Parts: sequence; structure tokens; C-alpha cells
Amino acid sequence: MPKKPCVVVVGSANIDLTTFTDQFPRPGETIFGDRFDLGFGGKGANQAVAASFCGAEAHMVARVGDDLFGPPTIQNFKALGIGARHIKMVKGVSSGVAPIFVDKSGQNRIFVVKGANDWVTPRVVDEAARLLKRADVIVLQFEIPLATVYHTVRLAKSYGVRTIVNPAPAMPAELKKLAAADYFIPNESEAETITGKPVQSVEQARACAGYLLDQGLSRVILTLGERGALLATREAMELIPAFPVTAQDSTGAGDAFIGSFAVFLAEGYPEREAIARANLYAAISTTAIGTQKSFIKRLRFDREWRARARVA
Repeated sequence: MPKKPCVVVVGSANIDLTTFTDQFPRPGETIFGDRFDLGFGGKGANQAVAASFCGAEAHMVARVGDDLFGPPTIQNFKALGIGARHIKMVKGVSSGVAPIFVDKSGQNRIFVVKGANDWVTPRVVDEAARLLKRADVIVLQFEIPLATVYHTVRLAKSYGVRTIVNPAPAMPAELKKLAAADYFIPNESEAETITGKPVQSVEQARACAGYLLDQGLSRVILTLGERGALLATREAMELIPAFPVTAQDSTGAGDAFIGSFAVFLAEGYPEREAIARANLYAAISTTAIGTQKSFIKRLRFDREWRARARVA
């Protein structure tokens, strides 16, 4: 039996507080929402769960608060089979939380309070060096300090370990300090925020990806929702089509893509097929409510892939 790929996520762990509503209150107004869901989240945590569900040996390097949410968050990782040795509680600090508002079309608006995620420092990464050295892929996001992201990319390069940087949530970043990353994967809004360029069409996405490559990044994947994912390198650009589904909640779909892509890539699938598989995994996640709770296990994914694959 082939060895499980090892995916290490250096990133965030939050509690998601999701409200479903047909409208949003005006200043000073109180309205009733339709329903509410409480669950474990955070971009890093979601990506680790997706990687684990897809069959990887997944580990988290993270920090949580010493509040009501901290111990259950750590326990949740352990219950899902995700390595939690490098997750610790920070005294006197809140855990990260993400109030999420989902409208009737399935689109979401999210506030993130980072809390203990800001305590994922370069020193925390150095303490996990032994684990990082044996990883097949290291995954990072922007819900932890950018200095830690830059440091981890440099460290991984020195270890010869592939890295995926998901610049979410988007914020100004020194792209040249991320040039050593193997993959830079923003969605449309993140790409717009980082580059200042519109990404309203595939042609605009191509121009935006070209700009990112000009900044020194070697491989860029722009996830474009129902249009698919654009793979851009210095040699070529190709749009890998999406899989049509009836979406209920798009929250966490980007994390489903990142976590599953890391696994498919580490398993040795050709790059284009790894992206196509991640497109399907992400699409399926939008058909259920929640983030981690909407991710499917590998056995079901393999059935869906055999039934729906359109790889050329």
C-alpha cells in the first residue's frame, strides 16, 4: 500500500459562527436570521481537515486561546486524526473567531477576529522543524502573521519541501518574499486586492496572473468559482473547468480546494488532474452547509470522480 502523503498546515484555527439570512440589518436595526450554525473553522484548520479527509497524514502548527473554544478546537483536530502536537493554547488570549453571514444565493460575508492566530510566530515554526522537514507539502494562509508566512516559505525551500501559499484573507504582501513558494493560489477577490487589477472575466484573470508571475512567483492558480481554476506559469496558461453543482453554502470551498490539491499533488497526480480533482472536491463542499462539516471523505470523492471526471 502506498505511503500516505504528509501535509503540514501552518495556519489558523477559528470557530465559525454562521448566520443564514435573506437580508442584512441597517445601522441601528435588529432583524431575525433564518438559522444559525456553530462549527470549527479557520482557513488553516479547514485545509488540514480537507487534506486529512482526502487521505493524507495531516498535521497542524497553530495556536488557540485559553478560552471556551480553545480545548474543544484541539480535541476536534485529534478526533479527526490530525496531528496536534504543535497546537498550544496562549494564556490570556481569545481563540480566533469568524462570524459568517450567508445569503439565500449561498454567497458569504465573513469577519475574522484573529486572536491567538497572531501568536503563530516564526519561533513557533522553528519549533516544528522536525515535522516540516518530513512533509511532502506545507500549506500556508494569511490568517497568521505575514512574517511567519515569509519565514516558513524560506525554511521550506531550504528543506526542499513544496509549499502552497493561499493569500487569504487578502492583504498587501511583499510578493518577492513569496517567490520561493511552489504555488500561489488566490481567488478572484484576493487577486484583485493584492494586485489592484480587476478579475471579472477569464481574460482579466489571465492578465492578473501574468502580473503575479512578473513579481517573481513561479506558479499561480486563480480559483474562479463556477468558471474553474486558471493555472498560470511562465510557459503557458490554462483554464481547468469547474464541475456544475447546486450550491447551498460556498463557505470553505476555497479551503477544500487548497487542502485537497495539496494531497493530490503529493500523491503524484499530473498537475492538471490534481487541479481538476480539487475543483470537484471544492464544488461538492458547496452542496452542504458549513465548512469542515461539508467536506467529504476520500471514498465518496473517488466515487464522484469516477462518475464525473472530465480530464482530457
